[in-house]
Order: sequence, then C-alpha cells, then structure tokens
Amino acid sequence: MSSLNGVVDTGAEHIRRWLGVLRDDLLTARVDPLPPSMWLRWLPHGFVWIVAIVVTIVELVQLHELGLVPYGIVVPVALCHGGAMGLVLWRPVLGWWTSLAAMVVGAFAVRAEMVVGDGTSFTWPWSSAGLVGHVFVLLLLALRVPTRVSVEALALTALVTWVLQGWIGARDYGSTGGLAVILSAVVVVLGIALRGRREARAQLEQQTTLTAEERARRTLLEERSRIARELHDVVAHHMSVISIQAQVAPHLVHNPPDELKENLAGIRQNAVEALTELRRVLDVLRSEHPAPGERADAPQPTLGRLEALVENTRAAGLTVTTEVTGERRPLPPGVELSAYRIVQEALSNVLRHAPGATAHVTLAYGPRALRVEVVNTAPAREAPPSAGARHGLLGMRERAVMLGGTLTAGPWSGRGYRVEARLPVPAPSATDPLPQDGAA
Repeated sequence: MSSLNGVVDTGAEHIRRWLGVLRDDLLTARVDPLPPSMWLRWLPHGFVWIVAIVVTIVELVQLHELGLVPYGIVVPVALCHGGAMGLVLWRPVLGWWTSLAAMVVGAFAVRAEMVVGDGTSFTWPWSSAGLVGHVFVLLLLALRVPTRVSVEALALTALVTWVLQGWIGARDYGSTGGLAVILSAVVVVLGIALRGRREARAQLEQQTTLTAEERARRTLLEERSRIARELHDVVAHHMSVISIQAQVAPHLVHNPPDELKENLAGIRQNAVEALTELRRVLDVLRSEHPAPGERADAPQPTLGRLEALVENTRAAGLTVTTEVTGERRPLPPGVELSAYRIVQEALSNVLRHAPGATAHVTLAYGPRALRVEVVNTAPAREAPPSAGARHGLLGMRERAVMLGGTLTAGPWSGRGYRVEARLPVPAPSATDPLPQDGAA
C-alpha cells in the first residue's frame, strides 16, 4: 500500500511540475519583438500587417455572408484574428492566445447558426481566413520562442481543434480540423528550423568575433612577454654594474668608515638578490624557440644595428632608404631597443602586406624625444590574406606606451601606410659618447 501511495505521489508531483512549466511558457505576455530585416527594415512587419488586414476583411465577409453570424460577433472575432498577427510581432504567446480564442468564439457562433439555420455547409471549426491567420501566428511564434513553447502551442491548438470537431461537433459543415493540425505542424517545424539556423549563424558570428579577440589578446600577451625578456637583459646588465661598483668602491677610498662599508655591502647584496630574481623571471619568460636569426642569449639590438637590419630587409626584396636627422647621441637601452623593434616590425609589415612597395625609415633625434617614422608607398600587387593582420601594431604600440610615448599608424599618400612613434628621451649631454654597434 505504501509503495502504491509513493507511485501516486510521484505521478502527482510530475503532473504539478509539468503544469508549472506549461503555465510559465504559455500564460505570459512578455515582450519578444521580431527583429527587422537587415536590408529592408520595414519588410517583415509591413508584410505581416498587410496579411493581417486581408485576413480581417476576408474573415468579416466569410463569417457574416456565409456563416450568417451577426456583426456584433463577427467584428470582434475578425479584429482579433487580424490583430493577433500584429500582436505576435511583439508579444508572441499573447498573440497566439488571442488567435486561438478568436477561433473558439467564431466556431461556436457559426455552430449556433448551423443549428437554427437552413443547413447550408460552412468550413468548421476553422474558417479559411482564420486558419491562414493562425498559421501565420504559429510561424511567427516558432521563430521567436524556444522549441518547447512552440510544441506546447501546437499541441494545445490540436487539442482545441479535436475537442471542437471530434467531441462537441456540429452538423452540415466542411471539416477543416485535420487540415488545420497538419498546416500548424508544418509551419511550427519550419519556424523551429529557421530559428535554429538563425541561432547557429549568430553563434558562429559570435565565436568568430571571440576567436579574433582571443587571437589579438594572445598576440598582445606574447609581445609583452617578449618585451619583458628583452628588458630583463637591459636591467640585468645595469644591476650587474651596480653590484660590481658597490664591491669595488670601498677599495677606492683610504680607510673607509664602517658605515660606508655597510651601506655599500647592503647595496651589493640587494643588487645580487635582484639579479637572482631577474634570472628566475628570465627562466620563465625565455622562449624555447627564439626568433629566427637571434640567439636566446644574444645581446639585445640597438639603433647601432639599424643598417644591418635594413640590409637584411633589402636582401628580402624590399627597397628601403634611411634618413637620420638631429644630433645622434646615445639613448637609454630601453629606448634604443624599442626603436629598433618598431622599425623591425614596421618593415616586416611592409614585406607582408605591401608587396612591391618601397619604404623609407626616418630617425629624428630631438631634444626631448626620438621620432621613429616608417612609410611605404602603395603596393604593386595585392597581398595574400593574413590572419595576423594589424596584430604587429599591438606590439609596437605597447613598446611606445611602456616608455611614455605615442604611436600612430594609418594610410599615407593614397594607398601607402605610415607608422610614427615618439619616444621620450633625456636631454642630450655634451659628454655623451656615440653608441657602439651591438652595444647592449
């Protein structure tokens, strides 16, 4: 007995849960507008309203002239059938309920006239205009709501049709119940398929966008990691010099005080510890596969190696000219390294994206900034598509911003392109020597 009660309770719980889902799906008037067409924004709504007006007019004529229903009932029923098509554009479930209710009221009104009339045949329980309107409503409903809701609406439409035609019944009529169920099922399946196709396309576009954003983010992180590796070498060099100078300084002073020895020892100890930490960071950041032509332990390039870079680019088939203006002087290693990398990346972009073009590199030494400019003429032929287009600009911009500078890039002289970076530098000193090629 207890097991039977348990089965009954379980069944009752499933029924309550199903009724709750059905209530949430169909007893709602939430707004869910149909999106406009992308090429003619008025077309979907305009077409639906035109069909709604036609359905309303035909329904008025059919119910009054053929169904012998008085205008007091015909007008509200016809307006509800037509208005449901407009309502479903914004409130799909409410529009479906309106259309179904109009059909039920119209069916009972026609049935009453059949009973007391002269026995003339009429389409029942669906009028032809009402059936067309309800089919449109179900199609628009299936395009807007989840599949489960569309199936529930189809099932209730079929149930109401069966109750009217198969259970309540009428006399002397042309049956439309079977046709109504078949057409409703067809349009619901069609609407579900179109909705699934639209959602799949939207998901594909979203995934494509996310993939492009992720590729750009990954490129940016890789460039930042490369910058960190390069700057490590620059900082490590200075930390090594500090450590050596702090060790040697006490020997340059006759009878140095103990406080000086302690401070210099502390400076050397801190420099050694910082250098150790930098080497640990380098072990993490150092790539297992360094860039072609560069060893992982090679000194970082400076502007002294610019001519070698230009010669290599010329050997790859690009015509390059260079120009240096202002008083050439040594710059901080980070500035020289970033300027070199910006020129390197800009020339690489010309090779990839502007085949047959010529490039001009300008270094302008100013009192407070170094201006790096790379311009190229229009390409002689179309470049093959590149998945990494414009990603090189991310790295160049990161280098400029890191130093407190700016970088601009864009079209130049027709179909050409121009990259310009302004990197802040300290004021020149009369005692500064010229930088040596390959100095780190």
